[in-house]
Amino acid sequence: MRRHKLTPTSIIMLGFLAGAVLGSLCLMLPFSVKPGRNIDFLDALFVAVSSVCVTGLSTVNIGQTFSGFGQIIILFLIQFGGLGIVTFTTMVLWVFRRRITLSERMLIQNAYNLDTLSGLVKLTGRVMKVTLCLEGIGAVGYSLVFIPEFGIRGIWYSMFHAVSAFCNAGIDLLGGNSFCAYRDNVILNVTTIFLIIVSGLGFPVYWEIARTASLRLKPRHGQDTKKVNLQTKLVLLATGVLILAGTAATLLFEYDNPATLGDMGWPGKVMAALFQSVTLRTAGFATIPQECFRPDSCLVYLVLMFIGGSPAGTAGGVKTVTVIMLCASMFANIKGRKDVTVMHRKIADETIRRCVAIVAFSFSVLIVLTTAVLAVQGSDFLETLYEMTSAIATVGLSRGLTGALKPAAKLLVALTMYLGRIGPITLALAFNHQRPAGDISCAESKVIVG
Repeated sequence: MRRHKLTPTSIIMLGFLAGAVLGSLCLMLPFSVKPGRNIDFLDALFVAVSSVCVTGLSTVNIGQTFSGFGQIIILFLIQFGGLGIVTFTTMVLWVFRRRITLSERMLIQNAYNLDTLSGLVKLTGRVMKVTLCLEGIGAVGYSLVFIPEFGIRGIWYSMFHAVSAFCNAGIDLLGGNSFCAYRDNVILNVTTIFLIIVSGLGFPVYWEIARTASLRLKPRHGQDTKKVNLQTKLVLLATGVLILAGTAATLLFEYDNPATLGDMGWPGKVMAALFQSVTLRTAGFATIPQECFRPDSCLVYLVLMFIGGSPAGTAGGVKTVTVIMLCASMFANIKGRKDVTVMHRKIADETIRRCVAIVAFSFSVLIVLTTAVLAVQGSDFLETLYEMTSAIATVGLSRGLTGALKPAAKLLVALTMYLGRIGPITLALAFNHQRPAGDISCAESKVIVG
């Protein structure tokens, strides 16, 4: 019989699915929940999917429902989902001294969109080291808040929330109100904002910044020490612009809203607005209940959530660089230019097609499944759209709908989280493959559009 070899796309899809199913079974074990608590398979599956897809939506109160063992399972799923099946599997193979095969090296190459197969295992090791280092810094920051308040239990809280923030999961153990009780706590706000931003930049940006810094400290003959690549420039520019835009929009629309920023002084308003803008980049933590924000603010938030973070990091969404490429393509068409250029660099047609496919896929899933949830749930339109955008972009923010979801709606939201996590990744990998040798060129024809 002919053996069918799994493609990188299939491996990633099955990896996340297997993680969700195994996680849900583990969460249903008697010692995974606290005494007197129980959880059915649907809720366990929802929490497991939310964890492994680093979304943060939950139909149950995580801190009050799950025991220490159950919380460890959730933390493992978050770390697994944040790093991705490729990185996680490679590190397991390395720990057990398994040889990394050529096909596995090609999988890593596709996952990080690299041009070479050299040093891939070393690169994966660097991803793990950077992740653990930044999560450790975050845990130290959180410990300054949680240890004085919770004592020895604060150590676990610090570790859990550091991983949850860095992996952009937004799952908390504090009773279901996220970080609302710490709205004015500068240390907690700064620590969370730091973890969300650095994780949302993407690992390739770290390497490029480190490379540039290294060259400036020890210049090498013939190498420009001032230039960084286009990817890094776009990521840093987009991240800064989106954070500032979200902060400004929140201040503009909510500065006099007594349910959000109205009763704060200006330093508090700025910090809360900045936190809201940053957490919309797929983090899911909140210092202000989302249902308190005005509709005009929510419209801005829907756009920011859909865009998400940057490629090859832990954030979700269609990604910042994807949106920049589409905008560049739009302006090139408006100006009648044949080539799409960004910062005096020509962008390949294949890249533009990939961006169109990613955005079209995500938007189509959002519209279809939002319609389905509206049909089975009968909920408010804005609450439902907010919930589903949060799910497709793996954000985890909700206007209070998650806990009231009917069984059918829970399955639809879980499916949305899964597709939101693996969809852009698998589409990107699919477009990274070379064109098959047997691809047929068809005759060109013109059609009327617009």
